[in-house]
Amino acid sequence: MFSTESRPPTCHHPGLIGKDFNQPVGLAIRLIPFIAITIALTVAIIAVFIAPRLADRRVVFEVAPDTPKAFGYNMAWIAIRTKDPRLVVEALQLCDAEPANWNSGIGTIYSPALSDTYIFVSPPIKGWTFVAGVPLPLPVGRSFIDKLTPLLARLASAFPHVQYFAGFPIIDFFAWAKLDSGRMVRAFAIGDEGVIWDRGRLTAEERALGLKLFDLRGIKGRKGDAGGAIILHPTEQQVLQLAGGWSLDPSLFATKDGEPNLGFIARAPSSWRAERLRKAA
Repeated sequence: MFSTESRPPTCHHPGLIGKDFNQPVGLAIRLIPFIAITIALTVAIIAVFIAPRLADRRVVFEVAPDTPKAFGYNMAWIAIRTKDPRLVVEALQLCDAEPANWNSGIGTIYSPALSDTYIFVSPPIKGWTFVAGVPLPLPVGRSFIDKLTPLLARLASAFPHVQYFAGFPIIDFFAWAKLDSGRMVRAFAIGDEGVIWDRGRLTAEERALGLKLFDLRGIKGRKGDAGGAIILHPTEQQVLQLAGGWSLDPSLFATKDGEPNLGFIARAPSSWRAERLRKAA
């Protein structure tokens, strides 16, 4: 609590008795310490109580072009066959995209404070542009509105090759999809409750990795045998390797893979958020 009430001095300081305080110069000199203390207190009050309210909370991204940075672990991303990230921004209908380099983009999508809000549209690398970020829609099952399929279809109508990948081992979630010439040729997704997507035939790249997603438990009908099949989960490394077979493995990106360039960072649209289907009345 601070008070502006002024009170007369209640004590005398040794060495100051008898001095002429009416002299302006002498008074000014002796007031310097008090003025300094007052200024310091004022600055401290501003810093503690006022400055945080006035501070610009806008996140500033680096715009100095740099070379590719690796990503892919604990992440979702879309690979799009194009050398123009601006076209990707337009196709995704991102209205607040800001230029940003690789370092800023990858740092943002892995930042604990920012990863749930932003996505990164990368500079082109070897003919592909990547859209990466935790907020990308996931194939989340029949209880939820499918936000991913329409998004991939919109991209596939504008670009010849579109691929989707996601790997989140902590929740046992893995997914991939491949669209060529506007048509979905393969899609698979699995979570802790089982298979969510299984569309199209197993591709040659999946077979080459030894991806066996189901395994027979025995001979059906035999006494004491559970029969049927068990579901096998892929690994995060297999998702990355499949990405390398279909397009590029982003976990292997290195400085030598591209010239210094800029991409874009944007807030993920609220329309991408998961929504449960409403039960019919």
